[in-house]
Amino acid sequence: MNQALSYLSWLHDHHHEFESLVTEKIGARAAEEIDWSNPRIVCIAGSFTHHDTVAIEMIGRRIDLVCYRVFDEVLTLQLVASVAGASATARGRASNTHRPAGSGSAKSVQQYLDECPQDLKDLYADLDEQLLSYSGVQKEAQVHYIAYRRIKNVATVRVQPRNRVLVINLKLDPDTVELRDGFSRDVRGLGCLGIRDGVEVRIGSRDDLDRASGLFRRSIEVS
Repeated sequence: MNQALSYLSWLHDHHHEFESLVTEKIGARAAEEIDWSNPRIVCIAGSFTHHDTVAIEMIGRRIDLVCYRVFDEVLTLQLVASVAGASATARGRASNTHRPAGSGSAKSVQQYLDECPQDLKDLYADLDEQLLSYSGVQKEAQVHYIAYRRIKNVATVRVQPRNRVLVINLKLDPDTVELRDGFSRDVRGLGCLGIRDGVEVRIGSRDDLDRASGLFRRSIEVS
């Protein structure tokens, strides 16, 4: 963890160098969309102690502890502890960070959720309960969406009060899903917020939620 924090310190002071590397390897668009507000540290080891899990609570940074196991030449990863941390702005370091691309003064997902009609809040509560019922799934609020993840995001949720719908992006290959107009669509190449290059599902009723439950399960199982 000390080594990872040292790397994080370097990263905070070398945004330009990192963005140049991203541009070289992935492209300029990806570099422009880097969210510097709350970088994540991922520590991977054979095991962690109780003291390690307590320590990450005290550090105040966004940290995941991941254990690895090897079974018959198969590598498995398990998220054993996770802390969401605080954004750089919340720590008073906004002057040293970039705003997320396109963030401006836009409302956060929590503000949209707070302004929702009660029936949409209730629908989100049911969705939240369903996603968190799966073993190992944790919730982490970002600026524009709420992420549900194991080691990687398995679902990202946005709120559209005006349309009275929840928009969920899932880590699924669209070619393996029977897409339905007005309910699900292929978002590959569209540059949407949250999970990209997957399937977007729009939930406006409990019937929609029931219809989507199988897709949620599939997204979590392949993570």
